[in-house]
Amino acid sequence: MNWGHIRALVLRYTFLYTRSVPRVAEMFFWPVMDLLVWGFITVYLQRLQHRVPSAVTFLLGSMICWDILYRAQQAVTISFLEDIWARNLLNLFVAPIRVSEFIVATYVVGFVKILITVAILAGLALWFYHWNLFQMGLPLIPLFANLLLMGWAVGLVTTALIMRWGQSAEALAWGIPFLIQPVAAVFYPLSVLPQWVQPISRGIPATYVFEGMRQVLRGEGLSAYYLTWAFGLNILYLIAAGLFFNFMFDHAREKGLLAKLGTQ
Repeated sequence: MNWGHIRALVLRYTFLYTRSVPRVAEMFFWPVMDLLVWGFITVYLQRLQHRVPSAVTFLLGSMICWDILYRAQQAVTISFLEDIWARNLLNLFVAPIRVSEFIVATYVVGFVKILITVAILAGLALWFYHWNLFQMGLPLIPLFANLLLMGWAVGLVTTALIMRWGQSAEALAWGIPFLIQPVAAVFYPLSVLPQWVQPISRGIPATYVFEGMRQVLRGEGLSAYYLTWAFGLNILYLIAAGLFFNFMFDHAREKGLLAKLGTQ
């Protein structure tokens, strides 16, 4: 793996943000809107039921953590779409760049974007709602890592599908994460879901992350059970997503689909 190639790709995707106000705004607009809407809803609920003051804590924590997963997925998929929209895809893969280098570059850019977004959300949550994300302490690190891993896996699958079915499948870039959200126990405990849905939810790494997050916020610490299952499933899915992406890439190259994507 050539780190010089990765550095060049990181600079290429970074320069897109230095020259485009809409791209920079996209990093902040939707996360900030989500934080404000959910924050004010939870404040309202807290006023209605003073017996459950933890509602604000759980919902704000869930919202910020969900955005980590969503932005990690978007980093991979949107970087690929950027090259399609700029008709740069052929130039990218004609260059002596490996697919693995492209993927790592999107991971690096996405990681930096997520750090910036989380910092802004954490600051606004503290300012508006007097809630500190970092009160979770060290358990926040493995929770953050697991959300990143799952987001990257979903991003690889989404990109592979777009590579196979073209720009008509672009909606998957935004739609797939929200297909997972209802069964991933993001804003409510696993026990709230119907019995027949719970086995599906247990097969999603994010379920264990959000259950673990609520456990930490209750002051019970982070269970090794949740952490083991989250990391185990994430590693399994990330390997499977990588193989799926590689398969779709080879198929697209053999069928000439990459040329169509880059010029249509």
